[in-house]
Amino acid sequence: MAGDGAAAGPLEPVRAGERITTLDAVRGVAVLGILTMNAVSYGLAQPAYLNISAGGMDTWLDWAIGGAGEILFDQKFMGLFSMLFGAGIVLFHERAADKGRRANWLSLWRNALLLGIGILHAMLWMGDILILYAVCAPFLIALRNLRPRTLLALGGGMMLLAAALALAVQTTIDGDGANLGALWLAGATEEPGGAMAWFAGDAFLRALGMMLIGVALYRTGVATGARSPAFYRRAVLWGLAIGLPLSAGGFALVAASDFSPTVALAGAVPNTLATFPLAFAYLGLIALWNGRAATWLHRRVHAAGRMALTNYLTQTILGVIFLRTLFDPDDLNRSWLLLFIVAVWALQLAWSRAWLSRFRYGPFEWVWRCATYRRRQPLRA
Repeated sequence: MAGDGAAAGPLEPVRAGERITTLDAVRGVAVLGILTMNAVSYGLAQPAYLNISAGGMDTWLDWAIGGAGEILFDQKFMGLFSMLFGAGIVLFHERAADKGRRANWLSLWRNALLLGIGILHAMLWMGDILILYAVCAPFLIALRNLRPRTLLALGGGMMLLAAALALAVQTTIDGDGANLGALWLAGATEEPGGAMAWFAGDAFLRALGMMLIGVALYRTGVATGARSPAFYRRAVLWGLAIGLPLSAGGFALVAASDFSPTVALAGAVPNTLATFPLAFAYLGLIALWNGRAATWLHRRVHAAGRMALTNYLTQTILGVIFLRTLFDPDDLNRSWLLLFIVAVWALQLAWSRAWLSRFRYGPFEWVWRCATYRRRQPLRA
């Protein structure tokens, strides 16, 4: 297999001077943005994640927060994070191939470790995404050398297939939504097998699709900030022009039906189709911002991106402790969740920079690296 050639220099982790700051910036914004949706499943009943009317809606402010979350954040920041994760898998493989030998096997071993981390994470919280990324990784490694246009087509096809799957499964949903169970109905506790199979299939298709797109954007220099400011301005313009009407229209369709199960999955289709345009627009905005003179906020967002795994996992730890353990779902609303989100953002922006001023890697990143290279890595900066 490519990348498994003769030995070169020793395999070592990437050094700080080799980092691509645009990737760090996008990854940092993405991991912070992911919290806006994950916090819902930490603090509210399960149906509230897909159906905002199913919990946490006590005031008009809660409705405004919930609606903005659906239109601007839901799927988009997970899509952005998936793109960066896909790019990161290929970037790791390329650097391993440049520095050593057996890059394919090292990459597969690294992602097997990620699978283990994800399984442990899922024991704490059922919403883990790392397992899915680890499952998708071999596909990316196998397809990494395809032309960017082909990768974009494959990724776009996965997103379209996810939308088609939602429409097909919608035809099987009863009018009372009983076969959606805890995915949609307030107070429901059962998770029907058919609905959960759709949820898992939809998540896989969207994750793999956005990861393939991320590899294409990395190959073409889009994800690394290598394009001109004019390119990124056009990305913002076209991404918002296409994505916002789709996302807002899908939410309006479901809201107009009074969140009826008869449109539960069909109403998610516009949001799925809006994921890439809006994620692309957000990437453009971040690239433009990252190209400006560095400020304290740039440095903190870069640090949050370099510690993305640590920040993702600690979001869950904090969410389970402060939202799930100390409160019942009926005690919280989306306004309280927003306060939690902002507090965690401030905490992670502060500690990421402070930690990396003393150490080379985040704590979970360091453990993952040591296991990947099967030897202790230097930690002190």
